[in-house]
Amino acid sequence: MAKKIKIRTLAEMKDKYIGKVGSRERDEYEYELRMDVLGKMIKAARQERKLTQEELGKLVGVQKAQISKLESSANSATIDTVIRVFKALKADISFNVKIEDSFVKLA
Repeated sequence: MAKKIKIRTLAEMKDKYIGKVGSRERDEYEYELRMDVLGKMIKAARQERKLTQEELGKLVGVQKAQISKLESSANSATIDTVIRVFKALKADISFNVKIEDSFVKLA
């Protein structure tokens, strides 16, 4: 008789191996994931504009190393730096803040 394989959703796997939603571990994981995605978005936008990291750094007023660090994970960046980078790339960016059941939109 064949052994039945239990199938789990991604959410179930995260709950089991990272922590339940709302736990410190899960919050840190989700934050890191969002920062990684933001870094990839910055890199994609820079490449779309055919700019090197050094050229983008000059437009923003930071060193190439900071652009490289930002693209690998936006973790260490301030919101001000992220906004300056997207402005230099002539890309629109907006932030949404959800307070209970209503959204506050920041541009």
